[in-house]
Amino acid sequence: MSLSLPGRVVVFDYGEVISRTPHAARAALLEATGLDADTLFPVYQELRHDLDRGDLTVLEYWRAIAERTGRTWSVTEVHRLWALDFTGWFEVDPEVLALVEELHDGGTRLALLSNAGFDFGDPYRRSPMGSLFETVVVSAEEHVLKPDASIYHETCTRLGIEPSAMVFVDNRAENAAGADAVGAVGGALHLGRRTAPVARGARGRRLTGGTAHLLTPSRFLRGSARYHRGIVDDPPSSDHHMPAAHTVSCLTPRCAS
Repeated sequence: MSLSLPGRVVVFDYGEVISRTPHAARAALLEATGLDADTLFPVYQELRHDLDRGDLTVLEYWRAIAERTGRTWSVTEVHRLWALDFTGWFEVDPEVLALVEELHDGGTRLALLSNAGFDFGDPYRRSPMGSLFETVVVSAEEHVLKPDASIYHETCTRLGIEPSAMVFVDNRAENAAGADAVGAVGGALHLGRRTAPVARGARGRRLTGGTAHLLTPSRFLRGSARYHRGIVDDPPSSDHHMPAAHTVSCLTPRCAS
């Protein structure tokens, strides 16, 4: 039987949830720019918020990085850097994408909610992966970033649901907290960079007492599905109730969400 969550809509983040961390692309960026990681990536991360909010174009973003790091890049050079960075985000985790497909095939409604620039919208929607999602919400197109409440409400409006129907899957604690603030509260997965996932609440509270259960996104969602079908009495946490929605986040540092 395919995995399904009746009456729920699973909303996924993309970067480092469905996609893998682009280690090779980051190494290639360092080589192409001639910068070290401590010089490039703090600026990359800081300015990324403006790019993902739609306040900067791709060209403006990379030119701002150049100015902050003492470089001068032509359009041709910027295009090369953009391509290295952009394509690096499209290597997906096949196990997670297979889980998304299984949910879709089981009849569960799905959506994508990503903090990303304008350049990600069409690739998300027109890729094979995009066929699995009912709607795709991109922060730059809305001119607002997670964890602002309005982007969660916009996602729910497009889907025609209340937040109580949403199962939210993200990799950042602050985005889980943003979902929590609009009613999407419950079990969160904080995925350490080199450690197994640990079930926690949206505010970082362990849900399992002294020994936390180790949960992957698959185990978390399958546990939720078993609860909805009445196979088990409790959702995959120790709260002994089904919260308004589940949030999933992690502590892995990243530059796009």
